[in-house]
Amino acid sequence: MAGFDVLKNDLLFRTVRGERVERPPIWVMRQAGRYLPEYHQAKGENDFFACCRSPEIASTLTLQPIDRYDGLIDAAIIFSDILVIPQAMGMTVEMLDKKGPHFPNPLKSPTDGQYELLMDRKVDVAQELDYVYQAITMTRHKLKGRVPLYGFCGAPWTLLCYMVEGGGSKLFVQVKTWIYKYPMQSKKLLQKIAELCVEYLALQVKAGAQIIQVFDSWAAELSPTSFKEFSLPYLRYISQNLPLRLGEFRLKSVPMVVFAKGAWYALDDLCDSGYHVVGLDWLQDPAEAVRIARGRVVLQGNADPGVLYGNKEAITAVVQDMVQGFAGGKQGWIANLGHGVTPFVDPDNLKFFFEEIHRLTEAESYPSTTM
Repeated sequence: MAGFDVLKNDLLFRTVRGERVERPPIWVMRQAGRYLPEYHQAKGENDFFACCRSPEIASTLTLQPIDRYDGLIDAAIIFSDILVIPQAMGMTVEMLDKKGPHFPNPLKSPTDGQYELLMDRKVDVAQELDYVYQAITMTRHKLKGRVPLYGFCGAPWTLLCYMVEGGGSKLFVQVKTWIYKYPMQSKKLLQKIAELCVEYLALQVKAGAQIIQVFDSWAAELSPTSFKEFSLPYLRYISQNLPLRLGEFRLKSVPMVVFAKGAWYALDDLCDSGYHVVGLDWLQDPAEAVRIARGRVVLQGNADPGVLYGNKEAITAVVQDMVQGFAGGKQGWIANLGHGVTPFVDPDNLKFFFEEIHRLTEAESYPSTTM
């Protein structure tokens, strides 16, 4: 990782270390994406995954919000997708317009032939996902130390959902069938995915990622008991084994973030899951989350992304509530949305959201949130 510029904005890392800061660091999930006009210009005629596989395009898309919101946000996140791991495992994944991700041949059962192939296949994520690492290295050089760069992966449970449902779902019939009818086979596949996640994240750090996030986007589909059985053990496997793998690469550990959307019931467990930062969706009350966390982790989140469709008064009100809930945000909070930026958002509304966080946190003084 030699040759990268010195980081000029370390606000994120000071916050992760638990220091009191002048204001909370700010970034948002899906900040690089289709709501930006420049995204469509850079994407051109390429499909979504072609953009992911092009280091130059992925790097350009990653930098677009950093340039547009210069001085307002404090981190970049590499433009990629959580479903590159199933692709590396040999599954076909398409991104269909107005529909989202689609697996033409999802897993049907442990005896469908494909399951056995997936379990037996040795996956070389260094080779299969080299384009991601190239994009990360290229982006680090282009950033010139302006802000740190997030890498990420999907959580094993969420990836399993996609691999058996064949895409997004309302009822999650297939994955519920798997975990309740084939629990042992499900756990074997979850473990394999977790091991691939560790290697993938370690190689992202080797390429230049400075902080990583694990997205458990479908965590809400599990009951509290099922979450402890089919998600949490594999999230913990990643947090326990990533630092070990980085040590084998002679690399220092990096901060780790977990975002289990909808798993508000598991916040206490997530605070003890080995991650430095726990992301919150907009269903979690910030003050209650602070009370539960008790200073064990930094919290990240958690404005409703839908407020960006509203007017400035609505955005200000949401930011005020969020700042108050996180006790002013000068310790233990990374300001973010409670999920990714959604389509058709006005980029100027997002800019105003950032500006209001600056205005309302730089001016206020609150007591420490740690206990």
